[in-house]
Amino acid sequence: MPPPSAKPIVHIYTDGACLGNPGPGGWAALLRYNGHEKALVGAASRTTNNRMELRAALEALKALKRPCQVYIHTDSQYLRQGITQWIRNWQRNGWRTANKKSVKNQDLWRALLEAMKPHEVHWAWVKGHAGHAENERVDRWATEAARAQAKTAPPDLAPGD
Repeated sequence: MPPPSAKPIVHIYTDGACLGNPGPGGWAALLRYNGHEKALVGAASRTTNNRMELRAALEALKALKRPCQVYIHTDSQYLRQGITQWIRNWQRNGWRTANKKSVKNQDLWRALLEAMKPHEVHWAWVKGHAGHAENERVDRWATEAARAQAKTAPPDLAPGD
């Protein structure tokens, strides 16, 4: 664990869900700071699971009002590995993968990088559907959002989809 910081410490638990891929989707985030909790939930009428995973982390970071030391807990290897490992190469290669294809969800990856700038962000992976209390909560909220709100919510697709 890194040395103590003067910045407030916030733990964020995120998840995304999709009923079909693509299909109606939902995302959820639980922000925990100094004994307080805040839930964030959103939905899209047509999206992908990966976009909902990214959207959950992005919207959680955007909700922070001042620079923080943030610990984001996700069950998405796509999100965690993408932001901690793959993104450097994507940027270096002009947002192209090793196979020279355009990076999927580039709009959200770029927005996530921007949202991270004022914060000190640490990423942690948790195994999904394994009894982790906070992960189970955000999973339930994301799935409920996909079911309940997705018919009236706008789509959330990558540009060009």
